[in-house]
Amino acid sequence: MTMLPDFQRFEAQSRRSTVFSSKGVVACSQPLAASAGMTILRQGGNAADAAVAMAAALNVTEERRVRAVNGSGRSPKALTLQKAGELGLTGQRIPYENANAVTVPGAAAGLVEIQERFGGGKLSLSEVLAPAIALAEDGFPVHQMSSYEWVDFEPRLQQVAAEPQSGDSYPFLIDGKAPRPGQFFSNPDLAKTLRRLGKEGKDAFYKGEVAQKIVDAITSRGGVMTLDDLAAHATDFVEPISYTYGENEQLTVHECPPNGSGLAALIALGIIDTLRMDGIVDFATMEEGSVEWFHTLIEALRLAFADVHAHTGDPDFVKVPVEQILSRDYLRQRARLFNPQGTAKVSAGAPPSSDTVYLTAADSEGNAMSFIMSNFLAFGTAIVPNGCGFTLQSRGSAFSLDPASPNRLEGGKRPFHTIIPAMVTRGDELFMSFGVMGGAMQPQGQVQVLLNLLHNGRQPQLALDAKRFLIGGTGLWQSKDPYYNTCVAIEDGVSEEVIKALEKLGHQIQRVKGSDQIFFGKGQVILRTVDERTGKTVWAAGSDYRGDGCAIAQF
Repeated sequence: MTMLPDFQRFEAQSRRSTVFSSKGVVACSQPLAASAGMTILRQGGNAADAAVAMAAALNVTEERRVRAVNGSGRSPKALTLQKAGELGLTGQRIPYENANAVTVPGAAAGLVEIQERFGGGKLSLSEVLAPAIALAEDGFPVHQMSSYEWVDFEPRLQQVAAEPQSGDSYPFLIDGKAPRPGQFFSNPDLAKTLRRLGKEGKDAFYKGEVAQKIVDAITSRGGVMTLDDLAAHATDFVEPISYTYGENEQLTVHECPPNGSGLAALIALGIIDTLRMDGIVDFATMEEGSVEWFHTLIEALRLAFADVHAHTGDPDFVKVPVEQILSRDYLRQRARLFNPQGTAKVSAGAPPSSDTVYLTAADSEGNAMSFIMSNFLAFGTAIVPNGCGFTLQSRGSAFSLDPASPNRLEGGKRPFHTIIPAMVTRGDELFMSFGVMGGAMQPQGQVQVLLNLLHNGRQPQLALDAKRFLIGGTGLWQSKDPYYNTCVAIEDGVSEEVIKALEKLGHQIQRVKGSDQIFFGKGQVILRTVDERTGKTVWAAGSDYRGDGCAIAQF
């Protein structure tokens, strides 16, 4: 009989080493998915092929240029604020378990189109999806942290499984319960869906039988999505937004543009950089993990979140003043609010007018892929289209029901997204591909991991192992004002002296240990280095100990 481990005894410190490779490398939060990506690299696939393979497995469990891909789905055309009111959806947001929280699923089209556009051309989509199909069909033992989160969501899964619309077999429970660590789990329905996707492309998902089952699952529960909503879905290939950080060695951090929250990470880096330029704070001489370190990062991110949530929405519906927000004048205006001796009263600024699972892979040709996707809150709505083997996400619960918000609910609109993969370049060379999953932790985690890496001798694993903070505390997604309040969760292992000093500065500190450390995100890093003697590229990779995953080197 398998038992859940005592997660309060969860190790607070990693003992992992950075993984090096001169060929290819993958890093992912689930070891079987990482293995799937490595299988594809060994078969001759490139970084994009490997990323698609890992992304597909996680669903079961151009040259010198950075490009961004937005695969997020839109709300149903009929779901306006007025319609939401007629359906009894009131308050701030659509409840995550409501069928109208489902936006058009974007992952299937994203996987197909990324592989078509960026794949190495040696492997078909069916071949790239083969490891994920095998995992789903043959089954696998569930890993420890996956089981913990699965069990945490068990009541909602049981609730949906009991609904008559779910039919006789609900795929995410075994004998009515979430699988325990080491218990074998398989999902033949998902294998069937992935096999069809590999053979027929995205039409297999957005038209025909699968599409009809998605619509049936939603409309039978009061949702308004139609087949036309699904058929109209398109993946957008867009230009990333970026900020160049640092003085001597300038590193350009690239993020996906809004409707994502990558802008928050860039604003925070810009504020920190401006504080350096103006002689107020210098991270190069600051002790990592000190009171000053935490305080500066926390305050910069609070300011960043205030702006992002005041000005960000779907750019097809609202004008997001990215250039103005990242201008030096505006960053300096925001940086002036920083108080080294206390917490600032934060509100959104007024920029000049004009205007959420992470994985990464790199290959021997120097390509890298930074990739993230999310169901939102573990299993999303937990609604499963009958016979398809996947749950429907609840990204629509990120819409605001406030008519004045740039992120207000409108028909055919993309909601604000927390999911943000990132990439860093130095000049025209790749420096790093990285990301940190975990809702609003993502921009916070990115800034912390990047600065930790720059200050610890560029060791990816050490950067991921460093203790983190989380603005808003561990009840983040439920909070009415989570993104720039003074409540800060601090990970177990930070000294009592530092915590007390932060409290004196006005921060309300929540100490977090054990299983709740998953709130601090699960990151992956691939750093590009060059061997001085041979000139060969050497990849250095790390994987977050807060998850089950690992980094794997190609040989």
